Amino acid sequence: MKYAIYVLFAFIFTSCADVNTRTENEKSSIVIANEDYNPEAILDSLDIKLRDQGTPVANYVHAARTGNLLFLAGKGPKQANGENIVGKLGDSLTVEQGYQAAREVGINQLSVLKAELGNLNKVKRIVSVHGMVNASPDFKDHSKVINGYSDLMVEVFGDNGKHARAAVGMGSLPGNMAVEVEMVVEVYE
Repeated sequence: MKYAIYVLFAFIFTSCADVNTRTENEKSSIVIANEDYNPEAILDSLDIKLRDQGTPVANYVHAARTGNLLFLAGKGPKQANGENIVGKLGDSLTVEQGYQAAREVGINQLSVLKAELGNLNKVKRIVSVHGMVNASPDFKDHSKVINGYSDLMVEVFGDNGKHARAAVGMGSLPGNMAVEVEMVVEVYE
């Protein structure tokens, strides 16, 4: 038994030492398993144009990175014309309108990712999505609304776009926007 433990420790030690002795070139030459993985080409095929998100208007950043995780701040459904989709689901907006609003948020978050990474091929996977829906107290279809966001991530990143998720209702959101979504993304180093 002691011998097996020593062998295990030796294996772990040599594995860790190997990782720490990689050159910068070796670290930057990560090979993506699927050669067909090209999120930017998919965006082109969907005729989706990414948008400049500007500078945050408050004391925060669009994205914060720690290690190989990128945490994206909550974004709303600002359209290409600069206007937010506003209203309350279950009151002034339908589920279909909410779905489209969540999809607009997805485009905005993809824009942040592109600005941060330079290339969406550096996205290893979408890890987690937290979707907030501006909803009336009796609204029950939060998940159907946030599907607009989730469906876009899977369209663009394939299986790498599948993620853990929360879809919750809020009594209000800033500026009366319909939805807000924040996301955690794993990136290639």
